[in-house]
Amino acid sequence: MTGAVPSPYSNQQISVWLRGLLALAWADGNFDEQEKALISDLTELELAPKTELEGAAHIMPEAVAEGLGDDPKTAENFLRTAVMVAIADGTYSAAEDRLLQEYCTALNLQPAVLDSLRHTLTEMSEGGPVDRFAGLGNDHYLPVLAPMQEWLDGLEVQDPRLARFLCKMIPPQCPFERDVVLFGRKIVHIPAMCKLNPLYEQLVGLRFRALSYLADDCGEDVTPYC
Repeated sequence: MTGAVPSPYSNQQISVWLRGLLALAWADGNFDEQEKALISDLTELELAPKTELEGAAHIMPEAVAEGLGDDPKTAENFLRTAVMVAIADGTYSAAEDRLLQEYCTALNLQPAVLDSLRHTLTEMSEGGPVDRFAGLGNDHYLPVLAPMQEWLDGLEVQDPRLARFLCKMIPPQCPFERDVVLFGRKIVHIPAMCKLNPLYEQLVGLRFRALSYLADDCGEDVTPYC
């Protein structure tokens, strides 16, 4: 089902688009079983039945660029969704940053906003991810990330398959803070994502636009995403 509203993108473009996003979601290898099941479900429903998870996520940036075509607006919208996927879990890793830069090169894009995103890069320690600016709060990031926030807010949802992908990838609410415990010992404390992610409002806004598009424009039941 692709909805009653015509999409500006071809089936080939959407297939390549989603595979590019899956490759980015897979970039840092930080997947639990629930996330793997979610991606597998997206692959089955939105790409092609019986497509292997790793096969769907394995695509070179040059192939993404070729599949999307020459329209700069399409390329930029793809990059916007790719950034959203990269920050959806509240952290931005070096592996994700490298792949985003490769996408920029392949798509002939040079968005300066990605430079500001590097200020949020997560460092790793033996205990797990470390926020370099822990305790400073999101206000520390706001002046630096203002161009990124404005750029991300410019993304329009125009395809039901992408809308469903975003509704599933972006959590419906701010996850509770939690401790990661191994063998009875606390390994790392993870704060609530809304505190950790300075671009959380952009994620929430995009998810709302995707839900509204599916419900109002496509006439789909969005209850499963709520």
